[in-house]
Amino acid sequence: MANECTHDCSTCSHKCDEADKASLLAKPNPGSRIKKIIGVVSGKGGVGKSSVTTMLAVAMRRRGFSVGILDADATGPSIPKAFGLHTGTIVGDENGMVPAETASGIRVMSVNLLVDEEEKPVVWRGPVIAGVVTQFYTDVSWGDVDYLFIDMPPGTGDVPLTVFQSLPVDGIVIVTSPQELVSMIVQKALTMAEMMQIPVLGLVENFSYFVCPDCGKEHHIFGESRIAEVAAKNGTEVLARLPFDPALAAECDKGNAEALDTAPFTFACDKLSIL
Repeated sequence: MANECTHDCSTCSHKCDEADKASLLAKPNPGSRIKKIIGVVSGKGGVGKSSVTTMLAVAMRRRGFSVGILDADATGPSIPKAFGLHTGTIVGDENGMVPAETASGIRVMSVNLLVDEEEKPVVWRGPVIAGVVTQFYTDVSWGDVDYLFIDMPPGTGDVPLTVFQSLPVDGIVIVTSPQELVSMIVQKALTMAEMMQIPVLGLVENFSYFVCPDCGKEHHIFGESRIAEVAAKNGTEVLARLPFDPALAAECDKGNAEALDTAPFTFACDKLSIL
């Protein structure tokens, strides 16, 4: 069955049972005890998906949960920089690789922590990157983790497909922006999740508005939001609407992600806490 699988369960005549689906899953590392795996995805690049992943992880850590981030965006790995982590921090033990830890104890695994030079590009084909991402699940000893967030590359290519097929993902958060194409782009991500039978936990809209520092007025510089309409149409929820905030990028560039204000993610964290 696995060799013939198109990953589109809605049009497939094969009646898979749970044993079939389980056979496709990669085996976790013996040193990993991961309770929930949450994918953070986007239909296009440049919408702040890694920032959302970072802030969700920080917010859940502040609630007392043990948290990890698997950085699956190998060609644009910004997660380590946001936490001030650098190459050479990954070590190993008898169970495999041990993820790096941030100041508050968030565990992080990323290609950029393994390369010789942090600014050297990762020039790999999709299947190679997908294989490495799977190894970050099978070969990394994550320890006890309540929530493992996977920061996925944009789009619906090899890596998201591999993650959805090979890892026991409990749900995804879709990150978007108020641009005119949002409906079509979000629909692509929603449709892929449906094809792969992955629950959609909700939508996060980044760059929703800009608050003028002088008058405090909100300006919709990327267009009026349609996120509530898109969510309602697809039977899901809006988890957060985030302002355009240059200070956020500045703090992440300094490695100060754990100092960020995560108040906008209160509802999102409430929902994750009851999974």
